[in-house]
Amino acid sequence: MPCRGVRGATTAEANTSEAILKATCELLAIMIRQNDIRQEDVASAVFTTTGDLNAEFPALAARQLGWFDTALMCFHELDVPGSLSKCIRILVHWNTDKPPDEVVHVYIRGAADLRPDRSQVPPVNWEELEQWIREHVGEPSRQQR
Repeated sequence: MPCRGVRGATTAEANTSEAILKATCELLAIMIRQNDIRQEDVASAVFTTTGDLNAEFPALAARQLGWFDTALMCFHELDVPGSLSKCIRILVHWNTDKPPDEVVHVYIRGAADLRPDRSQVPPVNWEELEQWIREHVGEPSRQQR
């Protein structure tokens, strides 16, 4: 089975733990649902933030979704003048038989402008997505942090 990369990006409303986790969880949930990703098929995931987001590790959102046995890493993006601020990016390495042209890369919120060719995901029902997230994410325990 080949390993494919699936990318996504979004923006956080503020440099707070809550805003970073909410934005990351939304993005990751959409990536999971659009691609039918099962946690056991994920080899690893890389999370990056722009330098103006440092209040939380975005990978914690994946832990909150139950990705306890998945290798996760967080990094800062290059500080390129004029680049999008408060941006969170995810690269998931995923074992799948899907061909590359069927992988759905997700760019939402302020990050949709980064890749207009990849931001045409089906309309997101934000209330339904938030319900799905609530069902899959309990209150994080201290051990999860």
